[in-house]
Amino acid sequence: MDEMYDWRKLHPLGAIGIDEVGRGCLAGPVYAAAVFMSPDQSVQGLTDSKKISEKRREILEPQIKDSLIYGIGFATVDEIDDINILQASFLAMRRALGELGEKLSGWKKLPLLVDGHQRIKELDPCIEQICLVKGDLRAEPISAASIIAKVARDRLLMNYAKDFPDYFFEKNKGYGTKDHRTAIESVGPCEHHRRSFAGVREYL
Repeated sequence: MDEMYDWRKLHPLGAIGIDEVGRGCLAGPVYAAAVFMSPDQSVQGLTDSKKISEKRREILEPQIKDSLIYGIGFATVDEIDDINILQASFLAMRRALGELGEKLSGWKKLPLLVDGHQRIKELDPCIEQICLVKGDLRAEPISAASIIAKVARDRLLMNYAKDFPDYFFEKNKGYGTKDHRTAIESVGPCEHHRRSFAGVREYL
């Protein structure tokens, strides 16, 4: 399951990797990134964004952005609460692809590597979607997408922390750590919390 996936043989022009971050959080939007890589491109040290340090991600992120074509998208907390987190994740992915498409003509003819086991809903059926479990470990385009999406989202949550210091967003990035859950219980949720999520809705 963890063996590297030979994406370079899929298409002579390359492939697009896509991944989302923040799906399991209690606060903040869900982010996604889409990254195009040609067969002769590579960024040293790419892997799952969760497997490397924040410092290392901050080093890799500008390298990815400088050398590869990418798009970033997100779905808001309100959208997550309205349509559920799975559909919001798909929405963020479609928005990331939309931004990528503004920079890369003909992208719909390229194979799309999707992290996980679910195809992106409501996407043009002519697009070839290849689902890869643990894709952020197995295919560089997905690894690159994972890193830039996580860095973008983490920066946003660190900004939230300035106005909402009670929740330690600068440390937990919206995930349901013990300190974060204790803060919600003691002071209640803020505007950035997902009101439909267990761990938040009980304290509204």
